[in-house]
Amino acid sequence: PFIITVIIITNSRENPRVLATIGYDYHRYYEWFSQHKISTDDVSIIESEATASAYITTDSSDNQITGFNPGAMKFGSGFDFEGIKPSECIAIVAPGNLGDMASYTDVHKEKGIYSIFDPGQSLPVWDGPALANCISRSNMLVSNDYELSLILDKTGLTMDSLKASVETIVTTKGEQGCDIYAGSGQVVSVPVVDTDNVVDPTGAGDAFRGGLIKGLIDGVSIERACQMGTVCSHYVIQSYGTQKYSFTSDEFNTKLTESFGS
Repeated sequence: PFIITVIIITNSRENPRVLATIGYDYHRYYEWFSQHKISTDDVSIIESEATASAYITTDSSDNQITGFNPGAMKFGSGFDFEGIKPSECIAIVAPGNLGDMASYTDVHKEKGIYSIFDPGQSLPVWDGPALANCISRSNMLVSNDYELSLILDKTGLTMDSLKASVETIVTTKGEQGCDIYAGSGQVVSVPVVDTDNVVDPTGAGDAFRGGLIKGLIDGVSIERACQMGTVCSHYVIQSYGTQKYSFTSDEFNTKLTESFGS
């Protein structure tokens, strides 16, 4: 589902780069990438494995059961960060090869690249110290409320110590919106954009991340960026399938202003 994040960033006239591996069945994926004008230049093909695949069952409360085959994801992407300009990019480290996730976080820290750590469905396979290290070397931690409880359990951290280890924590809470913890200030809550047409919540979190990243690229406040993410989620949950939604820039901006002001 992370590809939803990439689609939203691409559709907002940005140029995302996907650092990942793909299997011998890459042809149909590359065709889809081409249709959506997403570059495959930084994707490594692993000819001996199928592409990683997940089968997710989601209920109306956003509870999920996932079946997963890592396939090509067992291999690192081998991406070379030489030539990357920190001032021209924002990175999100999403579920993937654990070695890549850890090394990307280290490189981002060393190079001064603004980095969002989003461990998501990779959480069950992390050990506590490595997970805590990745969080502390990132600028922002993004998760849903269930994943946050797993993070606290895995790392043994309290919520206060977790807040002290990273600049910003954004926690999505399904129909209850999201909470933002930044610095020593109080939590800021962003509500959902109401709709009477909730069809399928799958992919809402990834859509949220796409809007959040676009907001950070545009230089708006983290609260405003989360509002942008919330509007993206609003559109996704109103269609079956994680990639069936559509909205124009004008529709998005109108909904953002109607819901949260200008």
